[in-house]
Amino acid sequence: MTLNAASTNTTKPPRARDGLRALSGVALTVAAFCALPMLAVLIAALSGGTETVQHLIQTVLGRYTTTTLLLVLLVSAGTFAIGVGAAWLVTMTRFPGAKFLEIALVLPLAFPAYVLAYAYTHVLDHPGIVQESLRDVTGWGPRDYWFPEIRSLGGAAAMLVLVLYPYVYLLARAAFLQQSSTTFLAARALGSSAWSAFFKVSLPLARPAIAGGVLLAVMETIADFGTVAYFGVQTFATGIYTSWFSMFDRAAAAQLALCLLSFALLLAMLERAQRGKAQYHDPARRTQSAPPSELTGWQAAAALVLCGVPVLFGAVLPVVILVTMGLESEQNLFSPRYLGFMRNSVTLAGIAALLTVLAAISVGFFRRLRPGRVSQGAAYVARLGYAVPGGVIAVGLLVPFAMFDNALDAWMRATFDFSTGLLITGSIWLLVLAYLVRFLAAALGAYEGGQAMVHANMDAAARSLGQTPLGTLRRVHLPILAPSLLTALLIVFVDVMKELPATLIMRPFNYDTLAVQAYRLASDERLNGAAVPSLVIVAMGLLPVILICRQVGRQR
Repeated sequence: MTLNAASTNTTKPPRARDGLRALSGVALTVAAFCALPMLAVLIAALSGGTETVQHLIQTVLGRYTTTTLLLVLLVSAGTFAIGVGAAWLVTMTRFPGAKFLEIALVLPLAFPAYVLAYAYTHVLDHPGIVQESLRDVTGWGPRDYWFPEIRSLGGAAAMLVLVLYPYVYLLARAAFLQQSSTTFLAARALGSSAWSAFFKVSLPLARPAIAGGVLLAVMETIADFGTVAYFGVQTFATGIYTSWFSMFDRAAAAQLALCLLSFALLLAMLERAQRGKAQYHDPARRTQSAPPSELTGWQAAAALVLCGVPVLFGAVLPVVILVTMGLESEQNLFSPRYLGFMRNSVTLAGIAALLTVLAAISVGFFRRLRPGRVSQGAAYVARLGYAVPGGVIAVGLLVPFAMFDNALDAWMRATFDFSTGLLITGSIWLLVLAYLVRFLAAALGAYEGGQAMVHANMDAAARSLGQTPLGTLRRVHLPILAPSLLTALLIVFVDVMKELPATLIMRPFNYDTLAVQAYRLASDERLNGAAVPSLVIVAMGLLPVILICRQVGRQR
């Protein structure tokens, strides 16, 4: 009979009970911190008064809503087309370069969208090399021709599509690999062409995975600030920042954050619902994977172009452009100032990654030890942060902690004639907490994926040998989960390096990071200078992407 560690001896020694209490306390505290920004935004928005709401409705709310929805639709369509098409071609067909491209298609995931925005603006804007060469060759003046405007809604959507399609590609490719050849070959035997069988059989079977990838891309889209702000596209993300810092209207910022939070939570619910219905992607049921079809002639050339273009424009060209821009700039990467930016970025990312992984371990292990509504609810709340944009989390944390700091300072002044200043909101720890809330879902997903390898009998055996729950975690789980935890650590580290809106809003004075420096230089139209910190961010982003690429290469 299979034993379950959670249902073994109910009479536990005091040390075991204390360990369980400590674990449950940490897990529930983490969940409470994850819920705090959403509750704070709700309270601040409701206390803002109807005047602010009416002003928003009459002025910017319609524009923000329309622009955000259009951006979401464009990015959804683009990531679906590129991600699904590339995944199908490299999985179900064979053509020259397919082996290389099935790994290279993941590389754009290392780039923040705002970095691509800086690179392509430098090349495609009016004074850029493309339009300048066009004018030199044709002799046209500035008003004699039309050229697509890179700083536009379409330009922002293109940048986001190029860096977000790997989400769809990875999940769609995994779904296609898991599909049996039986249904596809049956459709072909009944007279369907390869394209018809794809649309009628393969695509519907992979729908849950594809929908999950598209929803991840959409959540990243509504959370993006750097790209849309640089291109002057007015979305909810830019509206929150403008209301908070330019207009100093905290109520308006909170109410805009509430609108964006509602949309993000709706997307999270959709992602959870579609993931719960994906019951027929069971590798144990498949008989034999569909053999790839050999493409020749123009079909092979077309497949090579279709799969190579996203890699070219999403990774290769941006690196070439950024390196060229960096060499032309006057920024010294090894100057004390830049070393300070790198030190600040690595410090924040390192602390946030370590604390986030520890929080993921506490929530995930608590759920394993005590399955039930409390632990399930804690895990669900902990995952919501990934669906909440960084600007919303920043507003949601600043409001309550600023009230606490001001109340404490007033009490200390009145009682001891001593000012405490901003103890929490003026430190990096509140920013680290924002990172933890934002990226805990990524760490929790990696931890739970590895935890599935640890059978319940291992827990029972450890407990029968006298191990406490925390001893079981330390001596059994963590050694087995070391690769998954390392992956989670690297993913959170790089995500924090790229995070911009929360860092802009919450960073302490004179505590700038590489992302902030790149944004500041780009805002001042010093794009050559912005290329230098952008290249460092991209180099950091390649670490987890290389791990993902290695995993993709093993899936065959």
